[in-house]
Amino acid sequence: MIRYYITSRQRAGGTGALLQFIVRAIAAGVELIQVREKDLPARQLLTLVRTVVDLARGSATRVLVNERLDVALAAGAHGVHLPGNSIAPSRLREVAPTGFLIGVSCHQVKEMGAPGADFAVFSPVFYTESKAGYGPPQGLDRLREACRSTRLPVLALGGVTLENAPRLMAAGAAGIAGISLFQQTG
Repeated sequence: MIRYYITSRQRAGGTGALLQFIVRAIAAGVELIQVREKDLPARQLLTLVRTVVDLARGSATRVLVNERLDVALAAGAHGVHLPGNSIAPSRLREVAPTGFLIGVSCHQVKEMGAPGADFAVFSPVFYTESKAGYGPPQGLDRLREACRSTRLPVLALGGVTLENAPRLMAAGAAGIAGISLFQQTG
């Protein structure tokens, strides 16, 4: 099961707390961390991503940057994650180094399988306030359909918990993604 941690320093309680969650995730062997700090100016984002890349060095954790190929390349990150309305992954392949990961967000089954992508994040599966703007939860049947519609590994996002993760995996998901799933205290 792939574990995909999507960061939010606001929800973490600031950059210091976020870095503590990141250190904990790396120590737990989380496979992918997406630095998704959309509000940061490029220079601050670059500094944060470089810090996360340094923290992950020597581990199996790979670091991706939300949408910003320039920042990902400058920071030595392992890839980018593209929102649904972004540039086509196949276009990024033209400039990305070998082995560079490209993930895509998908909110409908018809969006699955973007050429050039390495994996897709399908959401929202269950209700979560942060994904309410994307419509009602799609549920396990739609997740199952999304997984069957593509050769890409599909990660489930939206209301994911450790308790419902087995149901997501049984529906065909290759892994789970989330913010609060990885930013819980205690």
